[in-house]
Amino acid sequence: MPLRCELDPETTPELLDSVCALWTDVSNAGGAVGFVPPVVKDDIRLELLKHLAAMAEGRTRLLLGRDEDGAVAATAFFTFNTHRLMRHWCWLYTVMVHPSHQGKGYGRALMAAAEDAARDMDGIRGIRLTCRGGSGADLFYERCGYKEVGRVPGAIKVADDDFRDDVTMWLPLN
Repeated sequence: MPLRCELDPETTPELLDSVCALWTDVSNAGGAVGFVPPVVKDDIRLELLKHLAAMAEGRTRLLLGRDEDGAVAATAFFTFNTHRLMRHWCWLYTVMVHPSHQGKGYGRALMAAAEDAARDMDGIRGIRLTCRGGSGADLFYERCGYKEVGRVPGAIKVADDDFRDDVTMWLPLN
C-alpha cells in the first residue's frame, strides 16, 4: 500500500504523540534524526515542541506520511529562510520513516511528496538538507535527485570517539 502524504495536517494531541513516538523509534533504530540511541519520548518532546512553535509562527510546515492503516509512518519538516537573499529556497529537516516500513518505498514516496509540495510553495526554487555522513542517507538522497554540495568533516559528534561528516544536499526545483 502506498504512503499517503499530507501537508500541514491538523496538529492534534494524538498526532503530536504519534510524531513523538515515530521520532523516538527512528532514533532508537539508529536513524540520523538529531539524536543518538537510547532516547525516550521525553527526550524528543522538547525538540518537537520547538518545531511546533516554528509551525505556529509560519516558519515551518509539516509533511506527514500515513501507512495503509492511517498510522503516522513518516515525516519531513520544511523550514523557511528569513534572510531576504535566501527566501527562494527552503530547508528539509527531520526526514524519517518508521523502521517497520523500511524497504517499502515510503522514503522515496515521502521525498517525492516533499518535492511536489515545495514546487507548489510560492517562490521556492530549491530544497536544501543536511545529513549525517556514514549513515547512507547521502546515497539515498542522491537517488532522489539531490546533489551533494558540501561536506564538513567530523562536524557531528555522535560519541566521544565517533565524529561524522555533515553533508549538505541540494535539489533545484527549476
